[in-house]
Amino acid sequence: MNDRIPGFGTLAVHAGAQPDPTTGARATPIYQTTSFVFNDADHAASLFGLQSFGNIYTRITNPTTAVLEERVAALEGGTAALAVASGHAAQLVVFQQLLQPGDEFIASRKLYGGSINQFSHAFKSFGWNVVWADPDDVPSFERAVTDKTKAIFIESIANPAGSITDIEAVAAVARKAGVPLIVDNTLATPYLIKPIDHGADIVVHSLTKFLGGHGNSLGGIIVDAGTFDWSKGNKYPVLSEPRPEYHGIKLQETFGNFAFAIACRVLGLRDLGPALSPFNAFLIQTGIETLPLRMQRHSDNAKAVAEWLSAHPKVAAVNYSGLSDNRYHTLARKYAPKGAGAVFTFSLKGGYDAGVSLVSNLKLFSHLANVGDTRSLVIHPASTTHSQLDDEAKTRSGAGPDVVRLSVGIEDKEDLIADLEQALNA
Repeated sequence: MNDRIPGFGTLAVHAGAQPDPTTGARATPIYQTTSFVFNDADHAASLFGLQSFGNIYTRITNPTTAVLEERVAALEGGTAALAVASGHAAQLVVFQQLLQPGDEFIASRKLYGGSINQFSHAFKSFGWNVVWADPDDVPSFERAVTDKTKAIFIESIANPAGSITDIEAVAAVARKAGVPLIVDNTLATPYLIKPIDHGADIVVHSLTKFLGGHGNSLGGIIVDAGTFDWSKGNKYPVLSEPRPEYHGIKLQETFGNFAFAIACRVLGLRDLGPALSPFNAFLIQTGIETLPLRMQRHSDNAKAVAEWLSAHPKVAAVNYSGLSDNRYHTLARKYAPKGAGAVFTFSLKGGYDAGVSLVSNLKLFSHLANVGDTRSLVIHPASTTHSQLDDEAKTRSGAGPDVVRLSVGIEDKEDLIADLEQALNA
């Protein structure tokens, strides 16, 4: 019995957590402190020199946050994780370890609009250049590879389109190119898809969404799969060369299969500073305890709503991979057999104006810029999250002018359908 590997639901409740050794508290305490007392001078020196593990300062480590990190790493099947202040912060910290000025990375065109904006504009100030590829045309990733390519980035389930990416096929391109595959697994969560099982080397999440699940806390996380050899070819000097800040330690050589997570913590988080608050870590890890229950309900509700919309005369098309006639249905059955997630889009025959009208008339669905809440949410991406893109780019990313995005919650599906019906009739 002791050799039994815990199931997903058990890990979601218990991974990383133990009763508090001082008080016996069963729930993980919120260690709302900035810093931690050292045992003595030698202890302090060993912590600062990366010779031992422990807590120094909450910007770098915190016991509450550590439980969250261990839990998500266990659920994803990674070797270690690092929690940060937001999903955007996670992406920034990841790429800081991989890219030097002038380097490139390849990214799927079908991404969250904020990621497209971050990659296209904010990253340019660091000299990091994005090259776009089409996830529906996997050879386009291979054609985009150059000697400057240092990573490939995709979403497992794309936001807002809800399309499924062929992770294994893109992973094969990354392996051939000798670069890591980074997968944003926010919309799927490890309950539906585990990218590491399909070749991902790094997984990122916006913890703000389904992992936290209650729309009350911002957060992001980086999971190190422990599968990439960072010393090969000396393409990643941050990990393979001596670090002057730490007396010449080589991170890959010293920390092995969790070297990338260490680099993100002691170089990225330490110096860029996007620390997650212990209170948010507490709320998010509490949310994760019900993740398998919520994600199954989200997915079941979404499928029911998508099927109903497909038959409505005012709806032009529904893009939900859980539908049998969807172009991504085969990939959904392969990668997400328990359900295709809660987020999908549909287009209205009335175009842009009909989309704006619909979101204005819904009552149970909340009109806001988020996904992954227990509550059902709606947005018109062309006028909000993707408004910074031109019309062609909006359409390419699955956010055309006639498109509405739903994040289906865990309410009774009959009430959600009734709300959509009255709003469409209005």
